[in-house]
Amino acid sequence: MSDKNNKSALICGSMAFDTIMVFSGRFKNEILPDKVHILNVSFLVPELRREFGGTAGNIAYNLALLGGAGVPMATVGHDFGTYETWLDSNGIPCEALKVVDEAYTAQAYITTDLDDNQITAFHPGAMSFAHIQPIVTKTAQGPVAIGTVSPDGRDGMLQHATQFAEAGIPFIFDPGQGLPMFDGADLRDFIDKASYVAVNDYESEMMMQRTGLTLAEIADRVDALIVTYGSKGSRIHADGKIHEIPCAHAHSLADPTGCGDAYRAGLLYGLLQGMDWATTGRVASLIGAIKIERPGPQNHRFTPAQFGERFKEEFRYDLR
Repeated sequence: MSDKNNKSALICGSMAFDTIMVFSGRFKNEILPDKVHILNVSFLVPELRREFGGTAGNIAYNLALLGGAGVPMATVGHDFGTYETWLDSNGIPCEALKVVDEAYTAQAYITTDLDDNQITAFHPGAMSFAHIQPIVTKTAQGPVAIGTVSPDGRDGMLQHATQFAEAGIPFIFDPGQGLPMFDGADLRDFIDKASYVAVNDYESEMMMQRTGLTLAEIADRVDALIVTYGSKGSRIHADGKIHEIPCAHAHSLADPTGCGDAYRAGLLYGLLQGMDWATTGRVASLIGAIKIERPGPQNHRFTPAQFGERFKEEFRYDLR
């Protein structure tokens, strides 16, 4: 497994510090539905970690583990030094990261309960300046063959989608938690510019509601529509059919934070390598399962050879 084509992915999205807290109960037992209009809830969180995160950072980290060439592009704050050191130590290039001196790096405060539900507070910080940085078409790792527009500053996401389209670079539109920032017209424009759309089942429902398009109609406008369903696997709408992708088996369930980003790294790797959709989806599914086995979005590790062995064990054929 390697990036045999000497081409890179430009991963536009956020770089963030994630403060992750684990509540040793269930939110549903603490929030009274008939009192949500006067909500005042406190959760005791005996477990707390500060992690490196953000969509661009997480996707780039996972793509690097697979042996793919990915360059994160983001705006970061004056406090980014420790994160930059981490990226350097993992061989992830920082050439497309721009420091905004007057801002903090984006910060996410995530509380997870025993059912893996999450409540998140997010300070965008330098992410709000994403629009000041245009995309690049070539990196030190090679020409940009594919891009992503993942959760980032609103203006940055709109600008980068337009720039990818004008440069003729295919990209994955991955709205994630940024989806509520856009109305139906915005989302239809993203879809029409993108080559691929990747959403989870909740986001797919919101996208359909806001655009007035069905999943089939969205799929008709792109090369592939990828919808993930958590433990039920995922479906890739491409080539006039639906590819059913099974959920890979995880050895343990430690933390769901960053699983979606890991999955998207698998998509990028498969697309860079020219894999078929059935294999690409399984690569994405497996790396998501590996991620959930470890707490935090960037604490799991494997070599490309180890991933290939586990892929064969899971899906009964060699990954080439």
